[in-house]
Amino acid sequence: MIKIKRALISVSNKNRIEELAKTLQEYDCEIISTGGTKKVLKNANVKVTDIQKITGSPEAFNGRMKTLSFQIGSALLFDREKDKQEADQLGIKPIDLVVCNLYPFQKAKEANTNLDELLENIDIGGPTMLRAAAKNFKYVAVVTDSADYQLIINELRDNLGSLSYDSRYFLMRKAFNHTADYDALIASTIDSKAGDASLRLHFVKGMKLRYGENSHQKGYFFREAEKEDSLFDLNILHGKKISFNNLNDIQAAIDSVKNLERFGTAVIKHGNPCGLAEADDQLTSFENAWQGDPISAFGSIIAFNKPLELTAAEFLRLNHNNKRERKFVEVIIAPDFTIEALEYLKFHKNLRIVKFDPKKFNQKLDLKFLFNSLLVQESDEKLYESLDCVTKKTINIEKEKALIKFGILAIKQVRSNSIIIVREKEDGIFQLLGMGAGQPNRLISTKLAIEKAKENLSNEYDGENFERYCKSKLGKALLFSDAFFPFPDNVELAAAEGIKKIIQPGGSIRDKKVIKKCNELGITMIFTGIRHFKH
Repeated sequence: MIKIKRALISVSNKNRIEELAKTLQEYDCEIISTGGTKKVLKNANVKVTDIQKITGSPEAFNGRMKTLSFQIGSALLFDREKDKQEADQLGIKPIDLVVCNLYPFQKAKEANTNLDELLENIDIGGPTMLRAAAKNFKYVAVVTDSADYQLIINELRDNLGSLSYDSRYFLMRKAFNHTADYDALIASTIDSKAGDASLRLHFVKGMKLRYGENSHQKGYFFREAEKEDSLFDLNILHGKKISFNNLNDIQAAIDSVKNLERFGTAVIKHGNPCGLAEADDQLTSFENAWQGDPISAFGSIIAFNKPLELTAAEFLRLNHNNKRERKFVEVIIAPDFTIEALEYLKFHKNLRIVKFDPKKFNQKLDLKFLFNSLLVQESDEKLYESLDCVTKKTINIEKEKALIKFGILAIKQVRSNSIIIVREKEDGIFQLLGMGAGQPNRLISTKLAIEKAKENLSNEYDGENFERYCKSKLGKALLFSDAFFPFPDNVELAAAEGIKKIIQPGGSIRDKKVIKKCNELGITMIFTGIRHFKH
């Protein structure tokens, strides 16, 4: 423990600083302060020693020079045991606590200020004091975050004005992270002003996972510092610990439903939506998402875009007498759960129940780590440039726009080369009917999507002429491609199975041949102008 006899307080963010200062004074701590902080403390009837009395120099150059001095640096840095005699000879009196947060450079950046104004918001004395105090944490406490004031206040009161080694060690680590982040922000901002992009990332709260993608790999989960929202903050209400693979699929699941406006449900397996639906009620949405691929849905991750209701949760039949009727899933994600739905889901002791609001997903950058390198791109948020019918046969685009939007939102989540088929069922239900993903050849993806669509149609039809039924249903559906068709063969295959409407970005050197084939086969083709690769 060290007794806090002398504290230096100089803060940009003055929130709650009076409360901390008054607590320090309760234990006869001398408080040294500067400029605006000194004024706030004096107005709160806190006795303050002007820093000029310590430095022997005035504040100068519009506040650019305040704390930088031999006296302040020495009072923070000298070793209280080894250097005591020398400090006494030099008249250096120790400072035991530094409370400092830095000039608001982030706000200046967000205000899009010019270079001169940015430079004025770069703190020099503050980081110097923080680093000095942190380096000498064995004898000096350093506080950078107003959120820690209550922790300090409580400990001072518990220990009659003293702070423990463990607290000083914790605060030291925060201080070095704070100055590192501050300098990184300055460097990347100034680089950006010069047109030379640089990126510095800071992740905290490293949480060890059971293992990584496979059991022989170690795995960790980190939170990006300073971000208001993070997937790291998901609230696990029940079930086993979340795994590395769960987290990947949870990201994909939330991405799949976050922009759906009505009741949306995504069924995710290995990063792809094997089921996706949107309807006017939650149970219908869930049923139709599950029907997109009932076999692959086994062991899947389910996401809802609205609070989960009991009627939808009961679709899983978790407490059915016949265990074969119970639907096994790994994770259920929703922005909230009714009390009844939550209690029902807890019937499955291992089911991970996760509370997270998809509306919080607003990720501006997409990062991919390669070998000692990093790929950075803007997140794929744009749906289409335009909706241009390029064939002789047309459709009422305005009438189909909601389904087209659903289809584009779906294909954005499917791994390239991707082909999907979506349809509108009765009562305005939108359903992902078939999906082909991750193939090196787009024609194979088209075959897979059609095969899956026909398999799902077979589950709902018990008549005699299945082929006629398939062609009827596929003729009303929309086929989407994440990128252009390089050859007409995809069109020929789709047309042979009854597809009559195709949505793709266009942009191939063979667009004219593809359009010509559509016209020959009576296919409507719409160009969106936007590709949606997802590797």
